[in-house]
Amino acid sequence: MTDNNIQNAQPIQPAVIDMIDLTNVRELKNLLATHGMRPNKSFGQNFLIDRNILKKIVQAAEIMPEDEVLEVGAGTGVLTRELAQRARRVVAVEIERDMLTLLAQTTRRHPNVELIARNLLFLNPSEVFGQTPYKLVANLPYYITAPTFRHFLENPNPPRTLVVMVQWEVAQRIIAEPGDLSLLAISVQFYGRPHIIARVPAQSFYPAPKVDSAILRIDVHEQAPLSHEERDRFFKVVQAGFSEKRKQLHNSLTHGLHYKNELIRNWMSEASIDSSRRAETLSIEEWIRLWRTIDQATRTDTQAPQ
Repeated sequence: MTDNNIQNAQPIQPAVIDMIDLTNVRELKNLLATHGMRPNKSFGQNFLIDRNILKKIVQAAEIMPEDEVLEVGAGTGVLTRELAQRARRVVAVEIERDMLTLLAQTTRRHPNVELIARNLLFLNPSEVFGQTPYKLVANLPYYITAPTFRHFLENPNPPRTLVVMVQWEVAQRIIAEPGDLSLLAISVQFYGRPHIIARVPAQSFYPAPKVDSAILRIDVHEQAPLSHEERDRFFKVVQAGFSEKRKQLHNSLTHGLHYKNELIRNWMSEASIDSSRRAETLSIEEWIRLWRTIDQATRTDTQAPQ
């Protein structure tokens, strides 16, 4: 659509906006044009235009009438509307000012929708929901997928369930098993059980991204394996282990933790882990066992690092 088309587009009456099918690309383009808007690449805006995929997202979230739902990056409100028809409360977060104005119009018929203008990484769910359980359902911008998971899963009140749209390859990495684990996979699987619901073709979005996506559901554990203080120390060890992926784990830990290689080998032996293994082969249970050995030794041993 040209600039002249955007400038000459006539305002749409609120009653008409209520009837617009946001998955219909023609109607969506017209709606954006009347607001002088285009998809903003800097905000990772790719709008869902596949109603079947929309249904799969909502079904995967298993929204109940008493549920409270957090949607981050709500965009045009295509998913917000569907959630609002099922949940008791929907908190929709959007940072882009013009999109937020549009979102207010497309969701105006739903009094159970609350809009928050904020960067999702600066949103504290505990301030919004207190200790009330909630679900996170969202189409995540690709460029902040990993920080988003970490931000919400590490919160004192994490979502009980996450149903999110992520890049297909990222989803595959997240559900990987020992032998092909990554720091991202461990960061998610430490907190919950992820599985892919469906693959989403790039053509399901406007504009179409260069890669396919996936609907990913994560069922969060009722309690994380370690306390909040322990988690920080645990992930320092895991990060050190993955700092040099092509090397054997004892070398990566030596360089990453700055302890003598002999000590690292001894600790790995105490944890019943072969020092020649690589970081991606350890299960989360093995990582925890190794961390406990290292943590106990370094907190009681007076021997200084190199």
